Order: sequence, then structure tokens, then C-alpha cells
Amino acid sequence: MSSRSRAVIGLVFSVFLGSTSGVLIKLSSWDAMALNGARSFVAAVVVWAYLRHPNFTWSKAQVGGAVFFALQTITFVQATKWTTAANAVFIQFASPIWVALFSIWLLGERPSRREWMTIAVVGLGMLLFFSGELTQTGMWGNLIAILSGVCTALALIAMRAQKDGSPTETILLGNLIAGFVGLPFILLGDNTVDIREVGIILYFGIFQLGLTFIIISLAIKQLSAVETILIQTLAPILLSLWVFLIIGEKPSPPAMAGAAIITTAVTINAIGSARSKPAITPPM
Repeated sequence: MSSRSRAVIGLVFSVFLGSTSGVLIKLSSWDAMALNGARSFVAAVVVWAYLRHPNFTWSKAQVGGAVFFALQTITFVQATKWTTAANAVFIQFASPIWVALFSIWLLGERPSRREWMTIAVVGLGMLLFFSGELTQTGMWGNLIAILSGVCTALALIAMRAQKDGSPTETILLGNLIAGFVGLPFILLGDNTVDIREVGIILYFGIFQLGLTFIIISLAIKQLSAVETILIQTLAPILLSLWVFLIIGEKPSPPAMAGAAIITTAVTINAIGSARSKPAITPPM
């Protein structure tokens, strides 16, 4: 089997693992902060074991990226607790568009006309998430999902700025930060500790947040930007399927329409970008 074939299989497997996040968050009875802190500690152990000897430069890009990565994981779990899992992941999936916006000020890279058009279309898709019937909690969940996408974009830009470094250390630091932020909620919160909850946390940290990122970091070295982004678009689709089949959660019709618009717009933009310059894949 060629290295490209192994990369494709590995990336599809990582997308499969990542798509289970919404179900795990919904099934867990733990508070969002405690759950994210626990899974982040487990993921940090996994990533540190993979690196063996991490190189911490403590540069602004490495530390800043770690902070935004931690915020991204925290806000995603909270958003999934407060809104539907499908809403959370599809709204967060707009993060490549935030990259285009922030790149103007932080990297001096101006989006193309195609990227501006994509931003407008994604904006329309995001509005549809708020057009259906929402509780106050659900509305806050959608807003936090937007914040999660922004944090994902800023973490990505920080990693892009590390020309001679390794983004893996940024992810490791981010998991450690998220873990320590969640530690008080783990120790002082009223969280049930049983085999079910421990199993969810271990699976979450080892496979969904730890192993998934390691596989992606290896797979994208062998695949083109088009192949990578197209395979990754399976994640929100699979996540919606899992939460519907396992816990019966179904997005509203406007949210489903918004999801279709965002997925299509981001994919078309990624294909167009890959023809002119390499694209960078955001972390899971």
C-alpha cells in the first residue's frame, strides 16, 4: 500500500473519530468546563507521548496559538451543550472564512474576490441557524459556536506564523491550558464518576482529541489541499448523522439549509484556493 493510500485511510479514520465529539458531549453528564478539562489532560498526555521531547520556544505565536486553541476547545464543548451538536459543528466549520478575515490584519494577506464572495455566502448560511425557533440557551449556544470558530481561526493563524517551528507543541500547550482551566470544575463540581463517564473522557482524550490530531498531522503531508479539505467535510455530516441516530437530535430545517450552504461554500473556496496556493488544514 502506497503512502498516499495510507494517508487517505488514516485521514478518513481521523474524521470518523472526530465526528463522534457531538455524541460524547451530549451523552456525558459532566459540566462543559469539567468535561473539556478532563479530555484535554488526557489528550495532552497522548500528544506529549507522541512528541517525546517537545520543543517549547515560548514564542508569541506558540503561546498565543495555544491560548486560542484552548479557547476553541472550551467554547466548542459549551456550545454543543447549549445548542444542537450539528449547529455547533457547522457554525464552527466556518473557521476558514475567519482565517481569511484575520489574515488581512495579522498576516498582511488580503482575501481574493472569490474569498470575499465565500465570506458573504457563509454569512448567509450562519444567519439561517438563528432564523428557526430557538430557546435563549440555544441562541447563546450558537453565538458561542461562532466564537469557537473565531478562536479556531486565530489558533490556525498563530500556527501558520511558526515557519520554523512545530504546531504540535502549540496543540500540546493548548490542551494543558484547557486542562488547568477546567481543573477547578473537575475537583469542585458535582460530576458523576463512574465507568461510563470515565470511558467517555478516556475515549474523548485519547482518540477524538489526541490520536485524531496526530493522524491528521501525518496525513496532510501526503495529500493535496483539495483532497484534505474534501475528506474533512465529512466530519460535520457524520456528526449530524451520529447525533440523530444515537440521541435523536435533529437540526431545524433552516439550520440544515445553513449547514448545506456553509459546507458548499467552504469546499468550493478550498478547491479554488488550492489551484493558486497551498491551503492549511485546521486542527480537529
